[in-house]
Amino acid sequence: MAAFISKTLTRNLLRRSADTTQALQLRFSSVATSAPSITVPEPQPLEKGGPSRWSKLLLFVPGVITFGLGTWQILRRKDKIDMLEYRQNRLRMDPLNCNEVSPSSENVDSLEFCRVLCRGVFDEKKSIFIGPRSRSISGVTENGYYVITPLMPLANDPKSVQAPILVNRGWVPRDWRDKSLELAAADDQPSSTAPPSQDSGKSSWWMFSSKKKVDEDQVPTVKPTEVIGVVRGSEKPSIFVPANDPNSFQWFYVDVPAIARACGLPENTLYIEGINDNVDPSNPYPVPKDTNTLVRSSVMPQDHLNYTFTWYSLSVAVTFMAFKRLQSKKSRR
Repeated sequence: MAAFISKTLTRNLLRRSADTTQALQLRFSSVATSAPSITVPEPQPLEKGGPSRWSKLLLFVPGVITFGLGTWQILRRKDKIDMLEYRQNRLRMDPLNCNEVSPSSENVDSLEFCRVLCRGVFDEKKSIFIGPRSRSISGVTENGYYVITPLMPLANDPKSVQAPILVNRGWVPRDWRDKSLELAAADDQPSSTAPPSQDSGKSSWWMFSSKKKVDEDQVPTVKPTEVIGVVRGSEKPSIFVPANDPNSFQWFYVDVPAIARACGLPENTLYIEGINDNVDPSNPYPVPKDTNTLVRSSVMPQDHLNYTFTWYSLSVAVTFMAFKRLQSKKSRR
């Protein structure tokens, strides 16, 4: 009887546990079906070798720079045209009296390229040679120098300059400079003439008397020189031009204060460049500058126009190359 009761209890417990497990499974399945689905995006592979935004912009930087240089050449061309017109208008004006031009730096800057008329006498012994400067003669290039000589006042001449001025007389061959240096070296040497003997008193008196008569009969006359030139200032040398060396008579560019000191003149001495369109064939040297040479510049407006075309062509070329570069990278993808 006891064994039957225990079997009945065990059978009831197993049945209840089975029902409980089945109910839990049904509850879990209903919760799982009612919960929203969550999707996790799959990671996409990064693009390899693609140019960034800044690298694309850097490809167009050379084109922008060359375009800016071409535009700058256009502005330079306009400034050069204005400068040449300014010089031409100044050269068309009537020449001023040299004594009316003040040698101050402010007046020189405002009167540059104005024509002036000067009258005096050249002091050849104080000539300064600037160079070497080349000159083309009938297709043949010859080296020479520009000679700058002080023009000194004349006594008892109201038309003469009242103060010395420096005159760039023009171009001369190399021989002129060599002869000038030889004469300067000869003047520096002491005279080797022996004094007359005291025993020949009568003879020396006669020689002195005859020399005095010759000097009275042949009074040397100084011929005045008239110069037409334009007011100029000092040159601005490039970094490739050597420095002037006055001690060794080496002058590579025009430095008006330094040249004036070398000639024993004040630093504010007026400096002009002589002009002459009609050169005397019998006395061809020095060859002064003509008006066309004074108007010309080292870089003319046509040169600036050529530079503009060159820079713009480069800008178009490098910009086209930048576009081709970007298109080739897109096609590889």
